[in-house]
Amino acid sequence: YGLPTRLLDISGNPLVALYFACAANESIDGEVIVFHVRSSGIKYYDSDTVSCISNLSNLTYQQKNEIDLNLDSDNFNKTDVVGRLLHYIKSEKGFFEPRIIPSDLGRIVCVKAKRTNTRIKSQSGAFLLFGHEATLPDAGQEGIEISRVTVRNKSHILNQLNRININATTVYPSIDQTAVHLRDQYQSAPPSLSD
Repeated sequence: YGLPTRLLDISGNPLVALYFACAANESIDGEVIVFHVRSSGIKYYDSDTVSCISNLSNLTYQQKNEIDLNLDSDNFNKTDVVGRLLHYIKSEKGFFEPRIIPSDLGRIVCVKAKRTNTRIKSQSGAFLLFGHEATLPDAGQEGIEISRVTVRNKSHILNQLNRININATTVYPSIDQTAVHLRDQYQSAPPSLSD
């Protein structure tokens, strides 16, 4: 929805990714970025690692600066800031063992989201969840390889995608998007013989 978060939206459907590459500014080339994620880097929404990383957002900026991922596991888990983080995790998962693996907090993991949100369902959505101070170089990193495909002739591709029902209406399933899609489709349609 346009808010900056620790999440990067991705899609498991290459045709949806192609739609996104074509839908914005038709006058410049688009790009589909393909993330090849090792299976060990894929987690589900209820994973302990996902809970640990996502609860970092509950810490203040100052508290995040106190995190030292270089400490060994025992000393790391004895710090005040990790105690605070554990408090947030336990409020979400009461059964959580009070042991966080420091390196897990600095990882980037692919999260398969719960399919309860209509947009996530329609977009075959997933996320890359970025841990504490984690960055993903353009060339990728261990466990996440990146390749890129340049997309040209966007209007032709959008027409082809529309023929297989991949368009604004199906990617953004809401009445407003459906109305905009239909309006645009009929405004650009040639006049019929009855006109």
